[in-house]
Amino acid sequence: MRGKPIIEIENLFHTYMKGTPMEHVALKGTNMVVNEGECIAIIGHTGSGKSTLIQHFNGLIRPDSGKVIIDGIDLSKKRIDIKALRRNVGLVFQNPEDQIFEKLIGDDISYGPFKLGLPIKEVRERVKWAMNMVGLNFEEMKDRQTFALSGGQKRKVALAGILALKPKLLVLDEPTAGLDPRSRNELLDKIKSLNKIENLTVIFVSHNMEEVAYLADRVYVMANGKDVLSGTPVDIFTDKEKLQRYQIGTPETVQALYRLKDLGYNVDTSAFTISEAADEIIKVLTNGEVENHGK
Repeated sequence: MRGKPIIEIENLFHTYMKGTPMEHVALKGTNMVVNEGECIAIIGHTGSGKSTLIQHFNGLIRPDSGKVIIDGIDLSKKRIDIKALRRNVGLVFQNPEDQIFEKLIGDDISYGPFKLGLPIKEVRERVKWAMNMVGLNFEEMKDRQTFALSGGQKRKVALAGILALKPKLLVLDEPTAGLDPRSRNELLDKIKSLNKIENLTVIFVSHNMEEVAYLADRVYVMANGKDVLSGTPVDIFTDKEKLQRYQIGTPETVQALYRLKDLGYNVDTSAFTISEAADEIIKVLTNGEVENHGK
């Protein structure tokens, strides 16, 4: 069950290096609404404004103009409780090294809860829970040195450090970039569990359309600093005209189904999950359409 809006963005503008020869308008009237409990994907080409947008969510960037309300906090006001905002909005950067600075895993993940002034017992419980949620064994890993971790393990530690704060909203920038297929699938399952079971609101930026199809309830498409399209994954991936207009990538399953449809086969292009697409292909095969096509 989806709740009330946790993010409300209206006509948001942001300019980097304003008044200099390097001035760049990154956001040009962006709009977005995210409800509590949703999983939202933000997609678009490099330079479309995705990263600038998500940095507004925890106050790293303040709006030049427009309305930005995050969990009831209006970022257009000069004085806001930035600590409260960042307790409730966890932002995980694409590069985990940007967030890991302690020598030991346990120390790094516990840093945030300790800064909240929580008692040691609760900090330990939060660290244990967060490590479990990302697939890191507490007893085996808590005393491991962070510099010796693989890229996938560092990504999990960075995510666990945010989860230990128990945020209301989790924001992920390219969460599986650089991961091997097994680690990628494990992390996607963890994110889905956090959203569906823990009811954590999740927003993620991704260039991987398979991830978008698997995780997202709704999708926002960014282009030239604006939101140009929004809807469910089915809405986005089955609108061929808009896919071409905005050069939106599609999951490989969708590409295969569109190819079959272009060849004249009766397939449902909205069946973009792997199991659904497999059923569509099996249906074509068992109906004998392949053998009889064109005869």
